[in-house]
Amino acid sequence: MIKHEVRDNLGIVTLARSEKRNAMTPSMLDAAIATVYSLTHDDTARVLMLTGEGDMFCAGFDLTLCKDDATVLPALLTGLSRLVAALRACDKPVVISAHGGAIAGGCALLGGADIVVTTHDAKIGYPVLRLGISPAVSAPTLRLATGDGPARARTLDTGLIDGQRAVQIGLAHASEPTRDACEQRAIAWASDLAGKPPHALAATKRWLREIDGPDVSPAGLATSLSLVDGSEQAAMLPQAWQRK
Repeated sequence: MIKHEVRDNLGIVTLARSEKRNAMTPSMLDAAIATVYSLTHDDTARVLMLTGEGDMFCAGFDLTLCKDDATVLPALLTGLSRLVAALRACDKPVVISAHGGAIAGGCALLGGADIVVTTHDAKIGYPVLRLGISPAVSAPTLRLATGDGPARARTLDTGLIDGQRAVQIGLAHASEPTRDACEQRAIAWASDLAGKPPHALAATKRWLREIDGPDVSPAGLATSLSLVDGSEQAAMLPQAWQRK
């Protein structure tokens, strides 16, 4: 469910579960983390690029897996936090092609990128509060991307925004009219970065992390985990299963 290749100095990681709109599973997150770490230490990959098969970059978590296994949701939240941390810890530029949509956990992945390209019609945001799940795990990196005001609004508002609005608030850096145009723009941006001196890029990434300070907060993950198996989640999460 995770594919990767190194092509023209780009380490391309693909979420490959298009039949489920690339909704993430615990094993998928584990594989993505391992792949990111591997490419981070692969000198032939000067830039990491994350994309998704099909019409949508990532629809978030596959919440149907939580129906009969209480360990799945904590594993998803913890895996998501670890994956975003791995992306941000990478000394190479990270580019995401977020075509079609980046919802909930998919939107959280954008916080691991240096550059995000999306599509005009994309659905982007954090609708999980209405399921009794907190997006607190995503708040630190969202705040770094958008600033305090938009981050507060997006964290508390369960509505979704489109790609052009995402650019306006800083959650994405460019929006294109089609999936193919989005992918091409992301590859072009990544290729341009790959042509720059790698040691200078790495030093710049390290300095940016120092300026940012802690960006994946254990307290944020703890807040999200604290609601697992709570009364609100028990009452509201089944709505997600009914929509599948």
